[in-house]
Amino acid sequence: MFGYLSAETRLLTQNELDRYKACYCGLCRCLRERHGGLARLTLNYDMCFLVLLLQSLYEPKESSGEDTCLPHPIRPRAWQSSACTAYGADMNIVLAYYKCLDDWEDDGSLRALTEASFLRRAFERVCADYPRQCEAIRRGMAELSRLERENVEDPDAAAAAFGSLMGELFVWREDRWNETLRAMGDALGRFLYVMDACMDLDSDTVRNRYNPFRRFYGLPDNEPRFRAALKMLLGDCMRAFDRLPLVQDASLLKNILCAGLWAQFDRKFLGKKDSTDGTGPV
Repeated sequence: MFGYLSAETRLLTQNELDRYKACYCGLCRCLRERHGGLARLTLNYDMCFLVLLLQSLYEPKESSGEDTCLPHPIRPRAWQSSACTAYGADMNIVLAYYKCLDDWEDDGSLRALTEASFLRRAFERVCADYPRQCEAIRRGMAELSRLERENVEDPDAAAAAFGSLMGELFVWREDRWNETLRAMGDALGRFLYVMDACMDLDSDTVRNRYNPFRRFYGLPDNEPRFRAALKMLLGDCMRAFDRLPLVQDASLLKNILCAGLWAQFDRKFLGKKDSTDGTGPV
């Protein structure tokens, strides 16, 4: 369910690309400062999107600079961060912790269990700071686990569980924008769950793993069927997005939502090449 919110970098201007890289590096730097060096291993572009969105909406004071790091020890990289970056780093920890537990339960991955143990102290600190968001994430993941155990082949139920947790995660502050952000996060979470289920249908079926679309395995018209469902969910997300008064990074955010989100789907179902491959430009 993670790894789809990355930009289509071929469509970005150089300034947008530089901004995107700096936000990503700022998030990495913030993870290290707040939660230790190992926390950087949880870094992904999904939270980079959330940071850009919240910064564009709230326009907090930003810090910036250049620095070297373990992956880039010679040439300094530009970074930028704000209070939104700190929030994104904290939510990244919570999502990564639950993903590790999910991988342990699904696959018996000792590596995932070990990673969860390393993240636990940071996870508990974040839960103390953001009980509403963390409880919503816990409930959503628990509901997904129940649906998987009971093999409930209802994609709407599973998507709703993930949408609910994403909706609360998008609400940084309880203010005039909370309902719009909650609606956007909920719709985007539903989209991401369905996208992930579509992308993993073949491998899940072969490995006899839960997937609410198992009944569609091997059918010849899956691409238009899945695309239609995804467009509807993304439309709900975009309607909420368009209600937000975004100026800074609005074009970059639209690139992610309207182009980057589809890159892996198009590559799988249409054979198109993409510039991100789920890893982004850094």
